[in-house]
Amino acid sequence: MPQYRISEAAALLGVSDDTVRRWADDGRLEASVDAAGRKVVDGADLARHAQELHAAPPAGPDDRVGRSARNRFTGLVTRVVADGVMAQVELQCGPYRVVSLISREAAEELGLEPGSLATAVVKATTVIIETPKAV
Repeated sequence: MPQYRISEAAALLGVSDDTVRRWADDGRLEASVDAAGRKVVDGADLARHAQELHAAPPAGPDDRVGRSARNRFTGLVTRVVADGVMAQVELQCGPYRVVSLISREAAEELGLEPGSLATAVVKATTVIIETPKAV
């Protein structure tokens, strides 16, 4: 099973190293010491924790529509470039930059401007998975 150093786990979860250390000390994350004497986190436990940490909030009273798209990225609008018909909208969702091309009319109706909160909903027919090569 893969193991991740505290700094790697923190980067993957989008939190500080100290937060991961606290979670390990509190037993929220399973941690051990590797052959080099560094504290490491079990990959399966890290994946479970990531899912719990970023689970979708329960539906509220105004959210009565079911959705098939599961990839939702909430963040701040950082840039909107609109021309005649289309608008390019950029969001910063945690460590990830998401760019969408939508109609100018939709961008105006949604009131999208730098600093506004928005969610990018992604439904793709093709998703490519990459893994690092073993060294």
